Amino acid sequence: MVEPNANPAPLNMDKGYVTVPEGDPQIGDLWTPINHAPVVRLLIDWLPINRPGLSSIWRGLEIGMAHGYWLVGPFAKLGPLRNEPIGLLSGFLGACGLILILTAALSLYGSVTSQRNTGPVKGSQSWSELAAGFLVGGMGGAVVAYLLLLNADLLVPAS
Repeated sequence: MVEPNANPAPLNMDKGYVTVPEGDPQIGDLWTPINHAPVVRLLIDWLPINRPGLSSIWRGLEIGMAHGYWLVGPFAKLGPLRNEPIGLLSGFLGACGLILILTAALSLYGSVTSQRNTGPVKGSQSWSELAAGFLVGGMGGAVVAYLLLLNADLLVPAS
């Protein structure tokens, strides 16, 4: 099996962009000049799930904060109650509900996957910690986004 972070062979334009690895057409890889560029690999390696030195709960907290923060806006501004006075509150509650569902999914994933995981989050205990951090961070991010949208007129004065 070809490892995703192994160094690929240099691009040979005589062969084209798509080559058969190890001469076997059944072995596939998804390396392209875009997704295996050093800048993109650096970005992927520094996402919270892959960043070295973070505990599982901090990974979940950071991932949850980002997701909770960006979920409130679409729920509030694109939801069915967007033109009602409670549109922002319904968006906040919808985002909190989705965060709860995603937390349950993370917990379930951690309990049903095999223990042979080679990633930074290993074992059901680590997945449980990640899910707990995700819940706290997600709810916190949603609260921050809700408060910012609720008080947007104080933050950006009308001209």
